[in-house]
Amino acid sequence: MKTKTLLAWSSGKDSAFALHVLRQQPDVEVVGLVTTLNETHDRVAMHAVRRSLLEAQAEAAGLPLTIVRIPYPCPNEAYEAAMARVLAEARARGIDAMAFGDLFLGEIRRYREERMRDTGIAPLFPLWQRSTRALAEEMLASGLEARLTCVDPRVLSPSFAGRAFDQALLAELPARVDPCGENGEFHTFAWNGPMFRNAVAVCSGEVVERDGFVFADLLPAAE
Repeated sequence: MKTKTLLAWSSGKDSAFALHVLRQQPDVEVVGLVTTLNETHDRVAMHAVRRSLLEAQAEAAGLPLTIVRIPYPCPNEAYEAAMARVLAEARARGIDAMAFGDLFLGEIRRYREERMRDTGIAPLFPLWQRSTRALAEEMLASGLEARLTCVDPRVLSPSFAGRAFDQALLAELPARVDPCGENGEFHTFAWNGPMFRNAVAVCSGEVVERDGFVFADLLPAAE
């Protein structure tokens, strides 16, 4: 019997590639995506991706989407309460596991494992401790395409906001920046790749600085 699994979906390249990897595991069945949405701005938390693009991704992936609305700013207690409700509802529906696209941050993994310990739902980490340089190369080789939607200007030039996640970008990243942005240096929106039935075409919108980060808005290409 396959493990019925939800995937924590950030809209970025890591969760998108985690979906691709999970679908190659014969004992796992990904049955849905779960995303936290900033209820004030109606955008994906930190990635600042519009809800319309998030929904287009889920449709392209062929999976139902559970949106978890969180306040802005969001106290940790509010986040934990919202996720506890999602996990309880998922368990009642027969979900066995929830997968995350985390790469190497041990404290994040421990936090997730602790919060899920008594839920009856097992945490999965399909990309855990892969070399992030090799992983970035593997993502690109698979055909994954993504754009940078958020940049931390303390470690990476604001000019990277809105750029494609590609070989040219990897070559230009400063040595102190992780190739997958795992330390929060940047966040992405995945718009094409083997995890999707069709591309989610986007075009560039406004670039703004807010809350200490630089955000590049993305619009559906039709707009």
